[in-house]
Amino acid sequence: MAVLSVTNLSVVKRDRLLFENLNFAVKQGGLLYVKGQNGAGKTSMLRVLAGLVAADSGEVYFSQQNIQDCRENYHQNLVYFGHKLGINQTLSAVENLQFWCKQHLVSISVDTIYDTLAQLNLVGLEDIPVANLSAGQQRRVALARFWFKRDAKLWILDEPFTALDTQGIDLLSNQITQFLSGGGAVVMTSHQALRIDYPTDELTLEYRI
Repeated sequence: MAVLSVTNLSVVKRDRLLFENLNFAVKQGGLLYVKGQNGAGKTSMLRVLAGLVAADSGEVYFSQQNIQDCRENYHQNLVYFGHKLGINQTLSAVENLQFWCKQHLVSISVDTIYDTLAQLNLVGLEDIPVANLSAGQQRRVALARFWFKRDAKLWILDEPFTALDTQGIDLLSNQITQFLSGGGAVVMTSHQALRIDYPTDELTLEYRI
């Protein structure tokens, strides 16, 4: 059964048609890699899939239910990672992750948070305001949530490898592979070549003038 499916999806932005009549499905354990040049509508499509904005026409379904009819259940089973990291610059890495876990009803101990940040090469930086961290370090803090939300069924990732070094890319790639192997579904974009050793479907959005 498809975790996520789309029928006749069309989006217009600033009077320009980004894409029209898209149809696809992502099954359990499925990875969909969305490609296209800047301005082709990749981010707009992912935001529609995440239920953050409405499409101009078409439908998005989660487990065969329209996401507009199961919003609470959908968002409980979704982790979305967009261009905005969703972290508070005045809080520390640990405080940010504690707040996120509380928001998403995720029960994680403080020790687990510290251990995860250590895996992400943030030892010694856990308790200072994230405003003092580099762009790549801040991104690692935000990405730590993917180590916690293990009961999600769908990850939607918009350029998750941006500002990460080789080690960070490898860590996240391994986490994505583990999630897929456990039956999760992933829709993602990336400017970098994918370093994920996993069967991948591709969808290319063409730039429209």
